[in-house]
Amino acid sequence: MELTQDQIIAIALVVGLMLIAGLRGMLNLSGLLAAAIVGLSVSLLGHWTWLAILMVFLMTGSIATNWRYEEKKALRVAEDNEGTRGWRNVMANGAVASLVSVLNFALGGPEWAYLAASASIAVASSDTLASEIGSLDPRTRSILNLEAVPAGTNGGMSVTGTFAAFFGGLLIAVMATTLYSIHGGTIPLISLMMFITVIGWLGCQVDSILGALLENEGYIGKHTVNFLATLSGALMAYLAYWRFL
Repeated sequence: MELTQDQIIAIALVVGLMLIAGLRGMLNLSGLLAAAIVGLSVSLLGHWTWLAILMVFLMTGSIATNWRYEEKKALRVAEDNEGTRGWRNVMANGAVASLVSVLNFALGGPEWAYLAASASIAVASSDTLASEIGSLDPRTRSILNLEAVPAGTNGGMSVTGTFAAFFGGLLIAVMATTLYSIHGGTIPLISLMMFITVIGWLGCQVDSILGALLENEGYIGKHTVNFLATLSGALMAYLAYWRFL
């Protein structure tokens, strides 16, 4: 069977993702295997542009993780293993995009799928930048009652983290909007950018609320919180599409 141009680009991007992530130490072996699964499903059942958006998140997240890493390590708010991530982290942030890609393939490519996949990635980006950059801001307060809490506390929010969360969502929104013309969709570009940015930021707040209510109490772990937050982003995008677009 002859591969289409889009499929060739998709496979090339997956190979490139594996090489970059492996050589730069972004992912360990289990993380690379999970990234291959997510990358292939997202790019072949969705579109290669979806994977390009995911790759922007991965690279930005890696830069944010390594930013002032030793300071975060001293405060015990840094990622373990020198920032190298495993399969749980990959699936926590990319599984929803994979699920949307499966629905996209099964339903014949509905227009909301691109918005939902992009929004879920925007949530992951927003939360990662808020955590990695905001964890060094001592002006941290609980999202539940606004009481002062130590920097890096689950459910904590800070001025720096809030702005970082907005930038994380905006970054993905710009990338998704730039690539949208390839799909030839009908969603107005300004609406696409606005919804992805706002949903990314809102999903980050969902993550903080779940962290404060459930993770701090030991009911669920960090990766489950991340998955649920990205899922909320995809659901918000689906509802926004049918309600406003």
